[in-house]
Amino acid sequence: MSTDPTSGQGSAAAAADPGETQHTESLYRPLPAPAWTLAAIAAGSLVILGTYLWVLTSQPATLGQDLGHTTLGVMLGYLTGAALIAAGTLPRIPRSVYALMPVAIALNIVVGQVVGTLTPIPLYLDSLGTVVIGVIAGPAAGALTGILSNVIWGVTINPTVIAFTAGAAFIGAAAGWAARSGAFRALWWAVLAGAVAGVPAGALGAPVAAYLFGGGLGVGTGGAVATLQAAGLEMLHATFAQSVVSDIADKAIIFALAFAVLWALPRRMRGRFPFTAHSFRRTSPRTR
Repeated sequence: MSTDPTSGQGSAAAAADPGETQHTESLYRPLPAPAWTLAAIAAGSLVILGTYLWVLTSQPATLGQDLGHTTLGVMLGYLTGAALIAAGTLPRIPRSVYALMPVAIALNIVVGQVVGTLTPIPLYLDSLGTVVIGVIAGPAAGALTGILSNVIWGVTINPTVIAFTAGAAFIGAAAGWAARSGAFRALWWAVLAGAVAGVPAGALGAPVAAYLFGGGLGVGTGGAVATLQAAGLEMLHATFAQSVVSDIADKAIIFALAFAVLWALPRRMRGRFPFTAHSFRRTSPRTR
């Protein structure tokens, strides 16, 4: 029996049972997404954007003072948007990625809880798992990992992080977009992509941090906000400055670490996730 030299599978694929090969490939390739998934993602993004603009423009004085209807309304807006995005991304993700998500989520929570809330470093480092998933499996998988990380973290340990779910979803998607553009073919491009992604990520979280929680949540970020306020900046401006600067550095470091993880993966494992082809030059079947 002759083999197709363009299949990329070599003689091993020819010897394998066709049904088994198709089943294996279906585990690693993105699933055909129904049309409604894009509508759900768009609706979730609009809900988050509307909530963000409402907080930014109205600057409600009662936010963060108690669990009144204003604070709960903001939390509900972000969670509803995140839930819609999660519903839209779930059918678009290869089934094999689900096995990696628990590890990525645990990594996010452990590192984020230690660095973001217990150390004086004005960083978070709570999205490494999210970014790695986005790089190897695409924007949808990255966004869903970010959403699940914050919801699980919030329900189990720290409820305040739930309000930052929108930013977590954005970073996961941004990692996938950056990988698709080839940013993870070189370390410096990955670092630059992370720094660029940190600007909107910081802007997304700043109003929530300012009006719900009175500035930074962690020891380091809270101290940075207090220092900026002492220098004369009002709460929102101080939080914006801290969030954007911290997120630029934070995401640059995270993207660099994700680059190292990606390039440390065995070639065989990388080959299981077709999306990683955006980060590596294609090789012939003989060199795989």
